[in-house]
Amino acid sequence: MLIHPDRLFPAEPEARAVARRLYAGIQDLTIISPHGHTDPRWYAENEPFPDPAALFVIPDHYIFRMLYSQGVRLEDLGIPAKDGGPVEKDPRKIWRRFAAQYDLFRGTPTRTWLDHTFATLFGFTERLSEKNADEYYDRIDAALRTPEFRPRALFERFRIEAIATTESPLDSLKHHETIRQSGWKGRVVTAYRPDPVVDPDFDGFRDNVLRFGEITGCDTSTWSGYLEAHRKRRAFFREYGATSTDHGHPTARTADLPKADAEALFRRVSAGDMHQGDAELFRAQMLSEMAAMSVEDGMVMQIHPGSFRNHNHKIYSRFGRDMGADIPSQTGYVNALKPLLDRYGNEPNLTVILFTLDETSYSRELAPLAGHYPILKLGPAWWFFDAPEGMRRFRELTTETAGFYNTVGFNDDTRAYLSIPARHDVARRVDCAYLANLVTTHRLDEDEANEVAYDLAYRLAKEAYKL
Repeated sequence: MLIHPDRLFPAEPEARAVARRLYAGIQDLTIISPHGHTDPRWYAENEPFPDPAALFVIPDHYIFRMLYSQGVRLEDLGIPAKDGGPVEKDPRKIWRRFAAQYDLFRGTPTRTWLDHTFATLFGFTERLSEKNADEYYDRIDAALRTPEFRPRALFERFRIEAIATTESPLDSLKHHETIRQSGWKGRVVTAYRPDPVVDPDFDGFRDNVLRFGEITGCDTSTWSGYLEAHRKRRAFFREYGATSTDHGHPTARTADLPKADAEALFRRVSAGDMHQGDAELFRAQMLSEMAAMSVEDGMVMQIHPGSFRNHNHKIYSRFGRDMGADIPSQTGYVNALKPLLDRYGNEPNLTVILFTLDETSYSRELAPLAGHYPILKLGPAWWFFDAPEGMRRFRELTTETAGFYNTVGFNDDTRAYLSIPARHDVARRVDCAYLANLVTTHRLDEDEANEVAYDLAYRLAKEAYKL
């Protein structure tokens, strides 16, 4: 048996029995996937995935960062280099390297997601290893050539009700247009991720701002024109279903500068003539400006701070962004968010969803903030903590102060398409285990736990993200 029916449930019999009952009531709910990074091209073109390595290994930083940590070169996993240098092209060889070191994933959520996928989609009952690597490869490869494994068929098989991709303001959204014109009924929406044109440290920032102006017809050499370009682009994204924005800043710092100061700051960053601290101050000001626009247009605002991105300079130089070298850093929220909250914290038409990679902030800062300010909600355990123990800690450290209803359920935040049902299943099982403990220690009645389980699995995400 590759996956156990009681996985992630409590070991204690009474609590396990409650968790089983709670899970039975929600396990087949449709999936709301309100934030993630799957490729809209998949749904637009509906072409077969090319091979097991291209589907599982090459695009998934959870996998290749672990292999790299044990000495496997990214080139040997088929990861393309920026200079076009030689990399492994044989997908079967890539798969064999992965399978030969599958033991590296013992105890990790990646192993849980992969085993779930291998068992439920491809019918495997034996754990992946060097010995059965070719058997795995051949069965998966054959399945990928069938109509049942094309992206739209999988979308329906996974019972996805709605999924959000994430695009830059510079994206044409042509794949979303293709989906719209196709007549397919699957609900795939975009989300507005303005980092390339709001982060002065982003590669090509100045050129990006110029192109931003060309796309929108706004004069982005001026502060007012630059802000108007954002308003226009946000409106364009809403035409393609966007209900949210997403901000991947290094910190949660916000600012509320006088207009003249904001204009002067923009002139410096757009000219590349920045003073020390200007990049961080500009990002901080732009979080407040984005909040102002969300008050106007109703888009939900997500803040994903606290990652030291591209920490490994050698890997960044050779392979580019998002190569598994992003590292959590200490993040403060109470003082960082104060300027934004002073201005917008009590607005009825604003929702700000906060994430963290700093678990020490859960009970000290995030739960008390979300437990008071009407605009604030807590996103689920994210990235390095999108794991059974991380999810459990999130509930333990936030529920007593913020409750369940100042959180937004679960989102998978994934690029790995086939992991979506596995990730949602893990979240549902962990939440049922947590609720079962509340029931068996007589802090919650089982009928209440059933309602909460449904809310965490489905309703809260659907309502918070306006889907």
